[in-house]
Amino acid sequence: MFRSLKPIIVKEFRQIWRDPTSLGMLMFLPAALIVLVGYALDFDVKYIPLAVYDQSKTDQSRDFLKMFRESEYFDSKYTVSSYREIEELFLHNNARVAVVIPEDFADDLLTGRDVRVQILLDGSDNTSARQAISYAVGITNNYSTRIVAEALYQKGRRQPQPIDFQPRIWYNPDLISAKFLVPGLIGFIIVLTAVISTSMTVVREKERGTMEQIMVSPLRPVELILGKTIPYMSISFVAATVVIVLGYMLFDIGIQGSIPLLYAAIFVLLLGALGQGLLISTITESQQVAFMISVFSSLLPSFLLSGFVFPISSMPIVLQVLSNIAVTKFFLVVVRGIMLKGTGLLEVWDQFIYMGIFALVMLGVSSKRMQKRSA
Repeated sequence: MFRSLKPIIVKEFRQIWRDPTSLGMLMFLPAALIVLVGYALDFDVKYIPLAVYDQSKTDQSRDFLKMFRESEYFDSKYTVSSYREIEELFLHNNARVAVVIPEDFADDLLTGRDVRVQILLDGSDNTSARQAISYAVGITNNYSTRIVAEALYQKGRRQPQPIDFQPRIWYNPDLISAKFLVPGLIGFIIVLTAVISTSMTVVREKERGTMEQIMVSPLRPVELILGKTIPYMSISFVAATVVIVLGYMLFDIGIQGSIPLLYAAIFVLLLGALGQGLLISTITESQQVAFMISVFSSLLPSFLLSGFVFPISSMPIVLQVLSNIAVTKFFLVVVRGIMLKGTGLLEVWDQFIYMGIFALVMLGVSSKRMQKRSA
């Protein structure tokens, strides 16, 4: 079998080397994606443009607004004197949040009455609006707690604290988005590159008219599949290693668990992705169609339905059920567990079963399709 496979493997490596587009997608795309995703995609919204409408203009109001100005979450750019100016800033996207201090802010605060502060938000950007509300509530609560504590201290009393809340975050103490995204990026890149590149390989033979010559050769369908997939599997392993190394060098994301177990998961995922690509190549007749189907069937499920960015638990029930067709969903549980938590096989064996079933189905169906073409 090795003598039969060797010419096909060598031929595939030569075609990859002679095709700069495929070579770039397989080798340079992973490095570019990890840099872009790691640095550009951040779930923590910071430096939200802030407008201030201070009708009180007292020491107390300035002290309260100081907490907004010193926060890294807000960028106090504008001081306005009317609601009309706030509306203009919102309409021109110059500000996202506005803090309105009433005229009686200081009087109410000094006399112990309830103080009302208005927070206006631009809801057209719902992500920034949600984050801004959370940040503003936190700042206001901190200020209120400080005022109450100072008032009680002047009376010789301490503020009661019935619950001593001391949160401790495991695995990602600083809540760095890159540590959540980069492990998931491994599966996203593997599926995307493996499916697209493999789907093009058989279609390329069809367009060049060499597929018929291969079919009448003594090669069996299994040998043809192995010869076509081994080069792409090798390159995909290299691409996954590049992502792991860059994740460690750029974002200090190490592997807390077993490295062999991690590569075993990558291997099983690759089998399924390569089988999916071969299946697409057997049902299409042009590289353009194969590329479109590959992108649609790999990129969208891997990005939207796998939990790579959006948590599956927050999706509607229909999409939660549909997410089971995305093999990346199961791989992400394994890779994040191994890299961030140090989990072992006992915790993720069921995910391996799901990935193995997907790989067997894809490779089995694509092999049957190959047999029908050679018959």
